This record gives sequence, structure tokens and C-alpha cells, in this order.
Amino acid sequence: MVGYNPGAQGAGPSPKQAALAGSAAGMVTRALVSPLDVLKIRFQLQIEPVSSLRPGGKYWGVRQASRRILSEEGLSAFWKGHVPAQLLSICYGAVQFTSFEFLTKVVHETTPYDSRTSGVHFACGGLAACSATVVCQPLDTLRTRFAAQGEPKVYSNLRHAVSTMCSTEGALTFYRGLSPTLLAVFPYAGLQFFSYNIFRRLLAPPPTAPDSGGNLRSLLCGAAAGMISKTVTYPLDLFKKRLQVGGFEAARVQFGRVRSYAGLLDCLVQVAQEEGLRGLFKGLSPSLLKAALSTGFTFFWYEFFLNAMRNLGDQQRSCLTKE
Repeated sequence: MVGYNPGAQGAGPSPKQAALAGSAAGMVTRALVSPLDVLKIRFQLQIEPVSSLRPGGKYWGVRQASRRILSEEGLSAFWKGHVPAQLLSICYGAVQFTSFEFLTKVVHETTPYDSRTSGVHFACGGLAACSATVVCQPLDTLRTRFAAQGEPKVYSNLRHAVSTMCSTEGALTFYRGLSPTLLAVFPYAGLQFFSYNIFRRLLAPPPTAPDSGGNLRSLLCGAAAGMISKTVTYPLDLFKKRLQVGGFEAARVQFGRVRSYAGLLDCLVQVAQEEGLRGLFKGLSPSLLKAALSTGFTFFWYEFFLNAMRNLGDQQRSCLTKE
């Protein structure tokens, strides 16, 4: 079970175990869901209406967008920005899960609240995600820039992107979109941990029954939690992506119209006026699919790697005892 559990053996993972399991979970999950992330970002950055009945933009459906990207940019385009994305996932997973395990332990030991309750998981999950976001935001901005660029590429590699952005836009450009990110990430991650905790309790086997199918349960509970949290907070994610590519307009011309935004409020107003309510949810379909797979796999692999480390530790202790 994710989070500090005073009734379990060892109560919870050590900071090192949480960091290693979180990093590994983020790395494996990122490799699996990267194509959906690229599709989501392309839709989010498209100004033109997204409609299969009246296609006005470059992309108007998941299948059509996939075929077009494949024909124009090749299969590798679905993993554009994969290096910064992997660095982001590894860093984010380590910070988030280590912070979450630490916070739930602190809450249980210093407050009257039970660390296993869904409300505590919401608060601790949101705070842990905010911590990870501040640490990893530059990598998220780089990931978005790489996924957003078409052909010919503006940035040839990670080092070129960092040096170009620093020299032309300044160091603060790596924190573009931080405000909507923090506004979105607290309820998003909080709802993830909150929903995951509820679903795990609802699907838990009876106390007398063997705990079979635990990994599959983690996957299903995580997928449901990811879809709920993503739907509720999706517009803020779209605003973040629009702000992150500010100053990057030249690379976006081939995809359609481009816009510049003075800040979060200006972005909200322009999107609402020009693109309407549907514009706030551009890319929701691939994003929901990605959220289900990403969150499901993240919890699945996190608990998988934690259990693997615990079993390895038990085997080592058993060998030492026999000797």
C-alpha cells in the first residue's frame, strides 16, 4: 500500500527505497506512454478548432494525428523530447514518492490524523507533487519544447536547447507556466492519491482471503484515479503548455496559427474568447488515455519495485540468519 502504514511490517519504505522505486516507476512508465504525450501536446498547442466534422487545424483526431506525424516526421517523432522527459520522470518520481512517504509518516506521528485516510493522502499527495514540480519544472519545459517542434528541428539536442534558451530568453524561461502548473498539480496529484486510496480500499480482498491480484488491482485503481484527476484539472494543463512555448512561435508556424500570452489570466481569456469552452479541453482524449496508463503504470511499478526490494532484503536477512 502506498503511504505510511503503521500496521504493516516496517511501517513504510525508507527514503532510499521510495526514491529508487519512484525513479524506476517513472522511467518505465515514461517509455510506455511517450507517444500519447506527444499527441496531447500537439493538440494542446493548436489554436485552430479540433473537429472531425469540420477539420480546421493540422490535427483533428487521434488516428489522423498519429498517421500525419508518422508520415511527416517518422516513428521516432512519437518519442521527441524523450531524453528530457525521461530525466523529468526519474527526478519527479523520486521526489514525489519520497516526499509523500515522508509527509504521511510526519502526519501520523505528529498529528491526531491517521495517515491511511484518503483526506491525508489528498493533502500529502498534493504537497509532494508541488515539491517535485518546483524541482523538475525546467525539465518539463524542455520536454514540451522538444515535443512541440516539427521539422526542421529548432533544437538539435538537449545541450543545444539549454544554451539557446539561456542566451536568447534567459534562465527564467525554464519556469514558464509554473503558476498554472502549481495550481493544477496540487489538486491533480491530490486527487490521484485520494482516488487511488479509495479504490484500493473498495477492491481490497476480505481480511481472511489471500491477497492475490495485488499488482493488477494497483494498475486498475491507478488508471481510474488518473482519469478522474486529469478531467478535473485539464484546462490548467493546457494553459501551462501554451505558456511554456512562449518565445518559441517560429517553430510552431507550420502547425497553424500561433499566439503569445502575457500570463495565465491572459491565456485563459484568449483561449476562452477565440476557441470557446471546447478549446479548454483540446487533446483531452489522448490525455485521458495517457493519464489512465501513466497513473496506473506509475502505481503499479512503484509497488512492484518496492515489493521487489523488500523481498530481496528479506532474502538477504534470511541468508545472514542461516549463516
